[in-house]
Amino acid sequence: MKYIGAHVSASGGVENAPVNAHDIGATAFALFTKNQRQWKSSPLTKTSIKLFRDNCEKFDFKPFQILPHDSYLINLGHPEQEGLDKSREAFLDEMQRCEQLGLDRLNFHPGGSLGKITDEECLLRIAESVNITLDKTKGVIAVIENTAGQGSNLGFKFEQLRFIIDHVEDKSRVGICIDTCHSFAAGYDISTKNGFASAFSHFDEVVGLQFLKGMHINDSKKGLGSRVDRHESLGKGALGIEVFKWLIHDARFDNIPLILETPDESIWKEEIQLLYSFY
Repeated sequence: MKYIGAHVSASGGVENAPVNAHDIGATAFALFTKNQRQWKSSPLTKTSIKLFRDNCEKFDFKPFQILPHDSYLINLGHPEQEGLDKSREAFLDEMQRCEQLGLDRLNFHPGGSLGKITDEECLLRIAESVNITLDKTKGVIAVIENTAGQGSNLGFKFEQLRFIIDHVEDKSRVGICIDTCHSFAAGYDISTKNGFASAFSHFDEVVGLQFLKGMHINDSKKGLGSRVDRHESLGKGALGIEVFKWLIHDARFDNIPLILETPDESIWKEEIQLLYSFY
């Protein structure tokens, strides 16, 4: 079964996210559990936690249908100790929030070297950051998102994702989120039938589909291999609409959250309906 939704607002409290998802006809959703552009936020209240859980139950959202996203500020491969410590502290807080809310996965961007350390050193720092955090938490999977490779960001090659996984001690608590826009921008030509088949066959060989814990469903404003992260509404970008038909028809992508991060939230309801019409 396909579970399709969007990254909805949690403005006014996390308990509003499942309501907002239900309102657009979603069967999956993503959210920020805190302000994504601040290092520190107030702790979740017992009231918010209870209301979030109650609303998830009311609208039939199970943990595997929900893909929370961490703060954009976090860089788990930061080359400088102060930035690394700050990122690790914030990431732990994000994982603990997921624990409190009864969620089983947290999506994060792996990080970047800022041009100050080698790619391998950066990837090892990311894996070490994940290990440290997993040791201090339970039940939540650290879900690495593939990137477009913008700037010094790593995780744009499947081999880099595998390298991180290889250095995470508890393989049962690490996973991958594939972003369609990022994949295309990183050089994987999923816009053609052969390219789509080749890319996901390669992903399975290098990483393993058993690690796929979610997807971000976005078109791309920029072209193949641009290494630029610019999302576009479905069918309005360089990817085109066919890729999303193939994706919806492919049983390999069943039973994980498929999340829109397209730029025009006013048409999310229509985009969700469009994707279900392909099913």
